[in-house]
Amino acid sequence: VCRQIAGNNFPDVELIDPDGQNIKIEQIRNLTRNLEFKPLIGRYRVTILRQVEKMTEESANAFLKTLEEPPAGNILILNVTEPLDLLPTIVSRCQQVFFKPLLPGLISERLMKDKGLTETEAMVLARIAAGSLGRALAMSENQFLKWRQDQVAGLIRFAGLPLAEAMQTAWDYAGKDKKQDLDQGLSDLLMLWMTWYRDLLAIKSVCSVETLINRDYVPELQNLAIRFNIPQLVESVLALEQAQKDLNNFRNADLVMSHIVLNLKRAGRPF
Repeated sequence: VCRQIAGNNFPDVELIDPDGQNIKIEQIRNLTRNLEFKPLIGRYRVTILRQVEKMTEESANAFLKTLEEPPAGNILILNVTEPLDLLPTIVSRCQQVFFKPLLPGLISERLMKDKGLTETEAMVLARIAAGSLGRALAMSENQFLKWRQDQVAGLIRFAGLPLAEAMQTAWDYAGKDKKQDLDQGLSDLLMLWMTWYRDLLAIKSVCSVETLINRDYVPELQNLAIRFNIPQLVESVLALEQAQKDLNNFRNADLVMSHIVLNLKRAGRPF
């Protein structure tokens, strides 16, 4: 049974992931229809919705109706990083179960064993995954490390770019994301930027190198940190956090990227 579930072949367990950037209304409508059927093998049908914070507004409203009166014999499991990103009416109808993030060492061991990564590669992914084994495994399968290397090079140049050039880069990313030409979308890009500015803040606050996520770029981070003061970096981290929420809330990608670039350039002005 466990192997069938892992292979998404068990008839009474259904996994629902975002279709692209979002969980769309069509997925929720299909779910609602499927819930009307009785379980085929066990006593219950289990549906696991992952990254529920990526529901569109209409999807969330349609799903709320299902939550209010779920058909008998069904168990709905919602996976979300931050419950505050969901409609309060959805959260209030769920029993919350909190999971502690896995230690990077445990994730690294699994990546080396299952994916054949080196210890250095595995630890990079483990730290970026922020305690999520599933996220780390996904990153190991889609050239994330090469993509990250390219993006970090861009981040290092970013502080010195004129505003117009920085804005054009942001629009280019937004356009590629909408065409789905990138293996890693804007959400991954903003996540990477967040880890970078978080590390700059840690260095500026004289934290231990062991606290850094991008530990393989310590010299570059130390050189860049000289350009900022702590309030500027706090402002940048808060702006990136808001940009991630805006993107998850289905704001226009061009506007989200334009806004975050303006905020980061403003926060990074000379002091």
